[in-house]
Amino acid sequence: MKEFLDKDFLLQTDTAKELYHEHAEKMPIIDYHCHLIPQMVAENKRFDSIAQIWLMGDHYKWRAMRSNGVDERFCTGKDTTDWEKFEKWAETVPYTFRNPLYHWTHLELKTAFGIDKRLNPETAKEIYEECNRQIASDPKFCPQGMMAHYNVKVVCTTDDPADTLEWHKMVAAQKDAKTRMIPAWRPDAAMNIEAASWKGYIDKLQSVSGVAIVDFTSLNEALQKRHDFFASMGCKLSDHGIEEFYDEPYTDAEVNEIMKKALAGKELTLLEIRKYKHAYLFSQAKMDYAAGWTQQYHYGAIRNNNTKMFYALGADTGFDSIGEFTTAKAMSHFLDELNMQNSLAKTILYCLNPSANEVIATMLGNFQDGSVAGKIQFGSGWWFLDQKDGMEKQMMALSNLGLLSRFVGMLTDSRSFLSYPRHEYFRRTLCNILGNDIENGMIPYTGYEKQRMQQMVEDICYNNANNYFNF
Repeated sequence: MKEFLDKDFLLQTDTAKELYHEHAEKMPIIDYHCHLIPQMVAENKRFDSIAQIWLMGDHYKWRAMRSNGVDERFCTGKDTTDWEKFEKWAETVPYTFRNPLYHWTHLELKTAFGIDKRLNPETAKEIYEECNRQIASDPKFCPQGMMAHYNVKVVCTTDDPADTLEWHKMVAAQKDAKTRMIPAWRPDAAMNIEAASWKGYIDKLQSVSGVAIVDFTSLNEALQKRHDFFASMGCKLSDHGIEEFYDEPYTDAEVNEIMKKALAGKELTLLEIRKYKHAYLFSQAKMDYAAGWTQQYHYGAIRNNNTKMFYALGADTGFDSIGEFTTAKAMSHFLDELNMQNSLAKTILYCLNPSANEVIATMLGNFQDGSVAGKIQFGSGWWFLDQKDGMEKQMMALSNLGLLSRFVGMLTDSRSFLSYPRHEYFRRTLCNILGNDIENGMIPYTGYEKQRMQQMVEDICYNNANNYFNF
């Protein structure tokens, strides 16, 4: 029986072990999409306990705890202590067998704290106290220290157009910061015209930009000013969280009237909402192309399904799921429309429903133009798909229908500074796939081809992303 989480974890062949230990393992990390809090990085926040690092904002763990019958007060409650929350997580961990949380939990304990013990009710107190002892005494457990520990060269946060980016300025001025923190443009709030918060957000954007927003034309003027500011701060990526792509024809005059109607507080029809979103995403894409940015589209989630808990806790608290959307034609038309106007930027497409893997993998080839290797990318397994099975399926589809060798690799999509072992998890999975193919005689591994394979692993882990984003 193979030992759990040994040095060859997930590596089934000698070739996989060689590819990982001699090539993948040594590569730095570029985390080009995450949800870390920039203020915590800038101030290098000192955490009081492992519970704060692990359980604060981690809706993956909250979902598992709720499923295990843990009361909400031990997930998000204000009337429970750090120990009480940690204890409930420790009680839940043995019930997460075959869930990636079991692997991630123990990878993080081992790689960050050097703790090679299983977390369960019997070991909970000992592990909690040892983690807290290290957190209190070792500056490594501050945000910048943890990123340096995991050899993170660049981290891209997720930032609203109205953000001042003051924390990014602060980090950029810190000469001893080993990780470069770059903002990423996430303009969803202005797109979601049907949301109750939309009008208030437009007022905020108007104030920050200094542009009186009275219609869609002036909205784009305000957004362009903020886009330019983000570019001046080193931003190179946009990111859009959308349910689906939109394909409803519109005119500029129509969209201006739709926006005026929304500003006046009048209810919009579904068709008007979709026309607005189509126009909005298209105008954003043209801004990205003009700035030389990469645009990312995360699509396919149904968010905030539990209305009761949304009212109690707000968004991003663990009540989202995979959605079913027939969006291939709309995606194709959207990309084609941009391409016809010579305005199609480098693009990363992420799907949350694995049934769309082959859809995206074939969509890429429609719009590769030879200007950049892998200009249109199939994003790594995202959210519910960032586990071993999801990553394997994503890479299998990309391998069969595109060029895995040009893939820009993994990201954390996380709110935790201890989540970087997800890159290790991905790299081990990648090397295991390639190692199995080599040992089964499906890929040659001598001479030039051996060097190409070794370089391919290093490229997917780091070099491709570094070159693609021009970091």
